[in-house]
Amino acid sequence: MNQPNSSRSSGMFARDIATDLASGRAVELAEVYALDAVSTAERAAIEDYISAAPVPEREAFDERVRQARETLAVTFTAEEEPPAGLFDRILAQLPAQPPVQLPAQPGTMPGSAPRVHEHAREPGQAPPVSDELGAARARREERRRAPGLRNWLVGVAAAAVIALGGVGVGAYVANQNDPLNQVLQAQDVREATVDVSGGGTATVAISSSKDAVVVKMNGVPAPPAGKVYQMWLIPKDGSAPVSQGLMDAEALSKPAVVKGIHSAAALGITVEPVGGSASPTLPTVAAAPLGA
Repeated sequence: MNQPNSSRSSGMFARDIATDLASGRAVELAEVYALDAVSTAERAAIEDYISAAPVPEREAFDERVRQARETLAVTFTAEEEPPAGLFDRILAQLPAQPPVQLPAQPGTMPGSAPRVHEHAREPGQAPPVSDELGAARARREERRRAPGLRNWLVGVAAAAVIALGGVGVGAYVANQNDPLNQVLQAQDVREATVDVSGGGTATVAISSSKDAVVVKMNGVPAPPAGKVYQMWLIPKDGSAPVSQGLMDAEALSKPAVVKGIHSAAALGITVEPVGGSASPTLPTVAAAPLGA
């Protein structure tokens, strides 16, 4: 497994991003870029620099942006639960960061009230919109440019990537998108277990929202020589069963995903010649109703 670059949070950022770029620290800005913790002008400066950078530097930057964004995707996927202890592992990776001290606004001192402008407004008169918007923008830009904040954000992103295992972030995202896990983690999933003729059981995990069922064989003996198990969806309308794949001795130990169950009344399993059959050979060795 590739390990994240340890230099992510080892240094401190300069007052402005232009200085960081000039110092060759573009790759270290990948996380704040991915987190959108830069201004429009700073984003453009980073993109201009990266577009002209050597291929290795550009690829390293892109990879760290990808990891940070995948980390965010995992963190903010509402339907998925993150791995147990993930938040604690992220916090454990963070270096101590003193509070960011933002500069006082012009005309103010810490603990003092804002100075009143010489041209006072009439009672009840709203402040000029341009002044309010300008002040808000200035405060936002100051927060974005604060080097301490950038260092902390990089620490958060880097720690999250480390906690999720570097490229393991992609593996975790892929795992959550895997059809089997989508069924097993669906909110409406329900399970049933049926006996299999000849020994063992078959457990089905059914999800209507995912329109799929996961089939797991438990203690089922291998099919006879020259034979395989074949799965079928039995349609509600009484039409011919539809093959859903074969299970040989090796496949018995692995769960199988059967999709498109919305029009099926049941899942059946039969014993067929190697290569399967066009229609089921009765009787079934197992049958599991798919209805609620």
